[in-house]
Amino acid sequence: MKLLPLIQEIAERFGNGAVHITTRQGFEIPGIAFEHMTEINALLTPLIEELEVKIGVTIDQPDQGYPSAGTRNVVACIGNKVCTNAVFDTTALAKDIEKIIYPNNPHVKIAVTGCPNDCVKVHMHDIGILGQVEPLYDAQRCIGCQACINNCHKVSTGALTLVNYKVKRDASRCIGCGECVLKCPTAAWTRGGKYYRVVIMGRTGKKNPRVAATFLEWAEREVVLKLCANLYVYIDKHIDRSLPKEHVGYIVDRTGYPIFKEEMLKNVDLGSKAQLASILNFAGPMYDNHVSFLNT
Repeated sequence: MKLLPLIQEIAERFGNGAVHITTRQGFEIPGIAFEHMTEINALLTPLIEELEVKIGVTIDQPDQGYPSAGTRNVVACIGNKVCTNAVFDTTALAKDIEKIIYPNNPHVKIAVTGCPNDCVKVHMHDIGILGQVEPLYDAQRCIGCQACINNCHKVSTGALTLVNYKVKRDASRCIGCGECVLKCPTAAWTRGGKYYRVVIMGRTGKKNPRVAATFLEWAEREVVLKLCANLYVYIDKHIDRSLPKEHVGYIVDRTGYPIFKEEMLKNVDLGSKAQLASILNFAGPMYDNHVSFLNT
């Protein structure tokens, strides 16, 4: 809150008095003349120091404004500070990722959400991170009311069934949403370890928009951070430098998934629980292929 008066001051002194809150949880001030940018960058110093330098992002000259615009800020849902569905502190993870990836020039968007509800739309990002919780079942506390089963079938993947008056969880269908825990009246279901699902290469755009595909699930926090770091090594190695910019999703399309997977997992210990996708299951519409338009 202490930074909002600064944004208001800049909007009123140099802009048209309006502030646009962006979909990436940033702000834009319309109507600013370019000749005022040096003065405005100096005014932004406390904002950059508070939001970036204070959390460990290296910015050599914070009074000169943001040093790069390719890699966007990491966005996050409200997380477990407020939401009962969220598995973890999303803001804390977003800050840790930002320390690793910013500042940087490659066009990359990363988002973090606390549960599979995906309120921040991580499936439309290059790297999307969703919280997962391992539900733990105590059969001795279960009364067979089937509240967990009914809720799982109603709002999630239908991973639970009743077998001999006890609940059986299909691990291949469970996405770690924790809905069973929220509905159990006797605490037969409790939250176990915190994990992360990583989805990759979602995008909008004029060429080939598509929803991200699952790359990894039941991953540890350190694995997620290492993947974000390795992404930039991969980009630096394979980007087409003849282009003004190349979106990372199109780099993956060009190199192929096996190369991407190999380089993303370099020096990464997945552990015994993590599951890695053998293929990427996405396509998305091609705007130059009007197969949905039929002449009648």
